[in-house]
Amino acid sequence: MTNPRSETPAGSDRSEPRTEAPALPINELFHSLQGEGRLAGMPSTFVRTSGCNLRCWFCDSYHTSWEPSGDWMDLDTVHERVDEHGANHVVLTGGEPLLHDASEGLLGRLAEAGYHTTVETNGTIVPDPDTPIDLASVSPKLESSTPTPERDPKGEGEWAERHEERRLDLEALSTLIERYDHQLKFVVTDRGDVEEITELLGRLRERVPVADEDVLLMPEGATRDRLDETQGTVADLAMEYGFRYTPRLHVDLWNDAPGT
Repeated sequence: MTNPRSETPAGSDRSEPRTEAPALPINELFHSLQGEGRLAGMPSTFVRTSGCNLRCWFCDSYHTSWEPSGDWMDLDTVHERVDEHGANHVVLTGGEPLLHDASEGLLGRLAEAGYHTTVETNGTIVPDPDTPIDLASVSPKLESSTPTPERDPKGEGEWAERHEERRLDLEALSTLIERYDHQLKFVVTDRGDVEEITELLGRLRERVPVADEDVLLMPEGATRDRLDETQGTVADLAMEYGFRYTPRLHVDLWNDAPGT
């Protein structure tokens, strides 16, 4: 498998930062409520990087993956902006934030400053062992995430094979689960997804312990209308299989508005 970090990180219209200091391509940096997972409802500062090694057709941050946008920001500036928002909890998200080596430096700085950090990752990249992460929110991508030609938002289908090849890495997933306090957050589109989830959990449990309470089912949908179509089914599946259901509070509260 190709090392995801061997690719050029996508930021804005330039491929490299204009500073020699460690920097990240930042798409958004804002204060809101954590909308998903075990910390749903927690006031949080979100640091959203641009660039991803996958292309889920339903990506709710299209502007970080399919059409990456943003500007490079050195870590001093990112830290200052986080401090200005005043929240104790910081969510490093994307795109795929661990695609960028500088994410590890930022997490180290935030830990030294006493912040609680959640990293939202697709589970295909493992950071250096000494990288501090309080909660690894790992979202393994199921077959239903693949941008087949009929689902590709650009109508091209050129990412389907690459996405399917990369979307799961059992070794990376096992290492993240073993190393960090974690939650496995699965985007569910229909009942068939849960059969795939249980099969994946079986393979993972041959390597590392995974508790059902750390498995979260999240309805697919980046708008209120779409959530209305999926959330009832996913809630029923969570009860049937004994997994946790996670809402998407930011969608319920603010629909698909940016910066939420």
